Amino acid sequence: MTETVPKTDIAAPSPAARPASKKASQKSTRRRSRELALQGLYEWLLSGERATVIDAHVREREGFERCDPAHFEMLLHGCIDEAATIDKALARHVDRKTSQLSPVEHGVLMIGAYELMHCLDIPYRVVINEAVELAKIFGGTDGHKYVNGVIDKAAADLRPAEVEAARAARR
Repeated sequence: MTETVPKTDIAAPSPAARPASKKASQKSTRRRSRELALQGLYEWLLSGERATVIDAHVREREGFERCDPAHFEMLLHGCIDEAATIDKALARHVDRKTSQLSPVEHGVLMIGAYELMHCLDIPYRVVINEAVELAKIFGGTDGHKYVNGVIDKAAADLRPAEVEAARAARR
């Protein structure tokens, strides 16, 4: 008899959290990829299921066709494959063990740290903004503030030249 692990889902954002205008509601394919990768990471953090199984679950979801599948796959599999390295990079900036974080905030932080490490074509400020937006949509009430602080500090470690150049330009 094969045991099946139930699919877990992060709830869709409430109508109040959705943008009002049609233009504002059009999400980039990368943002949609991040949302779906977060849902997959959430499932992985709760169930420990294999990445390939979670990948298949997420690809079955309505709206998957509106994402950048390559970015989704890179984020989901990269975050799972490099979870220990990512958690180590985050450990200096979180106030408790990453295993004690909410699975949503943990997943958002993993995506942000992964993008800081591997997606050098995405400016660090965009990585921070995208992580904050994910936390606002899916996380707890003030989770986005925590994510903002942690990813900002991690960016200074992971992309020191880019962060310093941006800070110098603001002076």
